[in-house]
Amino acid sequence: MASATDVATGGELHLENRLSESRSPYVSLLAVARFFNTAYQSTDSDLTLGCHVMERESFASPEIARLLNTSFIPIKIDREERPDIDAIYMNYVQATTGGGGWPLNVFLTPDLEPVFGGTYWPGPNHSMTAVLMGGTVGFLEILEKVRDVWTMQEGKCRESAKEITRQLKEFAEEGMLSHARPTGERDGGEGLEIELLDDAYEHFEGRYDEVNGGFSSAPKFPTPVNLEFLLRLGQWLGAVKDIVGEDECATAASMAIHTLRKMARGGIRDQIGYGFARYSVTKDWSLPHFEKMLYDQSQLLSVYLDAFLITHDPEMLGAVYDIATYLTNAPIAAPTGGFFSSEDADSYPTRADTEKREGAYYVWTLKDFHTILGDRDADVCARFYGVTADGNVDGANDPHDEFISQNVLSIRTTPGMLAKELGMSEERVVAILKAGRTKLREYRETHRPRPALDDKIVVAWNGLAIGALARTSAALEEIDPAKALECRVAAEKAVSFIKSELFDENSGQLWRVYRDGRGDAPGFADDYAFLIRGLIDLYEATFEDQYLKFADTLQKSQIRLFHDPAPAGSGGFFSTLPPSQSPDLILRLKPGMDAAEPSPNHVSALNLYRLSSMLEDETYAAVARGTVSAFEAEVEQHPFLFVGMLGSVVIGKLGMKGLVLVGKDGSSVVGEAVGRVRRGCGVGRTVVRVGGGNGGWVRERNLLLRDVDVDKACVMVCEGGACREGVDVI
Repeated sequence: MASATDVATGGELHLENRLSESRSPYVSLLAVARFFNTAYQSTDSDLTLGCHVMERESFASPEIARLLNTSFIPIKIDREERPDIDAIYMNYVQATTGGGGWPLNVFLTPDLEPVFGGTYWPGPNHSMTAVLMGGTVGFLEILEKVRDVWTMQEGKCRESAKEITRQLKEFAEEGMLSHARPTGERDGGEGLEIELLDDAYEHFEGRYDEVNGGFSSAPKFPTPVNLEFLLRLGQWLGAVKDIVGEDECATAASMAIHTLRKMARGGIRDQIGYGFARYSVTKDWSLPHFEKMLYDQSQLLSVYLDAFLITHDPEMLGAVYDIATYLTNAPIAAPTGGFFSSEDADSYPTRADTEKREGAYYVWTLKDFHTILGDRDADVCARFYGVTADGNVDGANDPHDEFISQNVLSIRTTPGMLAKELGMSEERVVAILKAGRTKLREYRETHRPRPALDDKIVVAWNGLAIGALARTSAALEEIDPAKALECRVAAEKAVSFIKSELFDENSGQLWRVYRDGRGDAPGFADDYAFLIRGLIDLYEATFEDQYLKFADTLQKSQIRLFHDPAPAGSGGFFSTLPPSQSPDLILRLKPGMDAAEPSPNHVSALNLYRLSSMLEDETYAAVARGTVSAFEAEVEQHPFLFVGMLGSVVIGKLGMKGLVLVGKDGSSVVGEAVGRVRRGCGVGRTVVRVGGGNGGWVRERNLLLRDVDVDKACVMVCEGGACREGVDVI
């Protein structure tokens, strides 16, 4: 690649198309497009972070390619592989335009400082997409304008870029409002009160869609971290129910359950196969954007599991089985261990087609039903799933006419109601529906090309999957030992793969991505945070010391590499490595808000509190308090944006109860305690097992447990530096 000096001096450049070298299947796919020819005179750089729409409209356009290749150095990045770069320039676009999103397009100087940026701009091949996505000025016009301004006013462009970068750096260094406070005015997060949970609850209660569930209009995203907050609000021990109110806690859980139920019955769920789509285009969850993401499946599995443990509702358990099956089988489960990243929304309708279509793998016509199922069963299944001859997708949501006469399946009635309507027994209706689902799935898998698979393994998302499957394994142990084993084996294989392929034992560091070999990107803070959480969950599901030991190792590495130490710093974790190890980044950010993925700082704070409780390590608790403190002012102002951090606020006030299960395997005391622990959500407590061949490393690491009689069966609770026996706290 050309150096900044070469570009700045106007030297003649000859660059190669290197997209095929990327670990990202999306980026490497563009290597065969007209985009990114090899020989050109470079001035400015154009950085693009992914979008399939712009791929079709612009990146396959000869006209766009000529302009890019003669006036810019085009750079294409997969934001999942390099979320650090995405976050930096997304901050710039949001600061300068008031909005953000993907695709993200930014024009940079040779020093990587931003000149101009935006999101989607329609290309020469656009149709109605431009209108729907709000595009007015075309990408070609943008390129020509930036080229001309850079050519005529390069000096001003550079000055403006440097000034904007300086302002962004100041914001990043000062951080948020909490960081600007003098050190003496920060109190380790202890100033945050439990009443903030009530404030967050009121926000969601005020935005709740009583009909469809969820907390917004269209488009509608699941946002599992918010649902988890609402479900668990009434599960805290101590003062939370008194402060928030028992009725309010019940309402919070009810809102989450109703939302989960509507999602489970909606088109956002793959009713024939397994798993959930990324979001719904409509407010009633009926029409999804059909892409399936690993991080969504993992978080939703955990949330549906919480919902089942709280309600014992078979419908919630059905969703648990559904998502667990998706995660533990092809195509998402990697044969070597670990989990691939996603499945595309688009695919070929048939093996003979040459043009992909949104949702083609998932939609059906009424004729399909009759052909595959036969007339009688087709009528039953069509009524159940809302299938009609004209299709069930509103034309207003179908700008490309991809869904004419097509139906997205969602559950429109119950077997009991359908039985009454058709004059059949409910048992017969259930049998027809089960057989119909199997036939439709087999037909789909046999006759339709599956959507493209993003087969890179991302450590952070694998951490989420490991934790969710570990928790599911523990919860299903009494109900379905075979399914529990399947979940546990998948989680353990993923850990083994990451440890062997993406972890450097000598340095204690992670690498982020694996695809046909380890990628070049280092592990970021979320990779450490999410994997540590998964390892703690896996330890509590298996009581195998190796997982807790690995979590402890990674926690020390995360603190060493990403922590902003107080009092010199502000506390909390940067998302990226120190500048000496990441010289290509102009900013170092510290993310705190939860979004589609949980905030790495919220997850890190909880990890630290859990490890502190399990290992009796006050150092970890101090770092947790500092992490909460780093976002204190922001949490006070907008608690609903930091609901994951609110759990650490509660722990900071009420403490974390550490259960220690002591005794030999087979002990009735231990067996009963394990069962009771696994039937709950685990809010505000940790579990450690010693005795019966377990806990050797834990006893060495935790000074309180070194002298415990491991042959005496009992349950102890440890908190505040002391343990006591015989307390019923499970």
